[in-house]
Amino acid sequence: MTGTVREIGRSDIAALEDFSRDIVEPCQPVVLRDVVGEWPAVAAARRSSEAFGAYLSRFQTNLEVEAFFGGPEIGGHYFYGARPDGFNFERRRMPFADALASVLDASSEAAASTVYIGSVPTEACIPGFAAENPMEWLGRRVQPRIWLGTRSNVSCHYDTLDNLACVVAGARRFTLFPPALIASLYVGPIDHTMAGQPVSLAASAPPGDPRFPLFEAARERALVVELGPGDALYLPKLWWHQVEATEPFNGLVNFWWDASSSGPDAPYATLLLAMIAISERPVEERSAWKAFFDHYVFRSNGHPLAHLPEDQHGMLGRLKPNNYGRIRARVMQMLRGA
Repeated sequence: MTGTVREIGRSDIAALEDFSRDIVEPCQPVVLRDVVGEWPAVAAARRSSEAFGAYLSRFQTNLEVEAFFGGPEIGGHYFYGARPDGFNFERRRMPFADALASVLDASSEAAASTVYIGSVPTEACIPGFAAENPMEWLGRRVQPRIWLGTRSNVSCHYDTLDNLACVVAGARRFTLFPPALIASLYVGPIDHTMAGQPVSLAASAPPGDPRFPLFEAARERALVVELGPGDALYLPKLWWHQVEATEPFNGLVNFWWDASSSGPDAPYATLLLAMIAISERPVEERSAWKAFFDHYVFRSNGHPLAHLPEDQHGMLGRLKPNNYGRIRARVMQMLRGA
């Protein structure tokens, strides 16, 4: 393993002048120690898992959620089955209260099946939680989600949004890989997944697996972060992360948002459209389009019209206030075949 993740201690967090500029814009992971240590949810979890369950019960509704149940043989590692068209766990829908009770019951049994509840919007299942446990940097515009479970290992995956992950109970170990390593991670199908995002097959394999030779060098570049109650990790979009919950009972609250969005269109939608428009064209044509994408989209050599005055940039000028809408309207017109 090489490299470390930047850490900011509790005493320095109050001195942050601009969360977006100081934490988000560099697009690198950052650990924020004890940043939510004063949340009532964290205080309850520090007393006991039962106290944390009782705290959540004050808010809960009858909303149904999806829970993952795995037998003792999987060791909490939710993954594919014998083939990548099946899974090694069972999905069940049940009221949030019953799912929480299942997690608490399983956490007290030495050889119990594992239970995992992920990505549940707190506004829907425990309204009032966010008001008592606020994230002032993000305000009310970003609603939190809660993740609860016994010991677990969530396979290495990425998200298309920025992520602030806050441990409220138990402990979490994040193993991180930068986006540039995607070709070495041997990614599984994008349309048959455990929970929405494709996962790395190599990161779950034992060292030296001959199926994944490129991963051995990537493994050495992994960054490992250990988080306890009150700690948080800022994780930029597209960073690969394996998440292990290492205590008998674990809880995490996260916030997803697109910190650099100029409008409603997601880069991932562009990726999918580019796949059907470009990916199976001849090699030389793909190379030509790659040069155009690099020039107009990624702009590794600067603005494509830097040689002209800004008032002559037209549709290639700044997206705000008018060009975003102009370009979007043109794209929609083209997709309709006009």
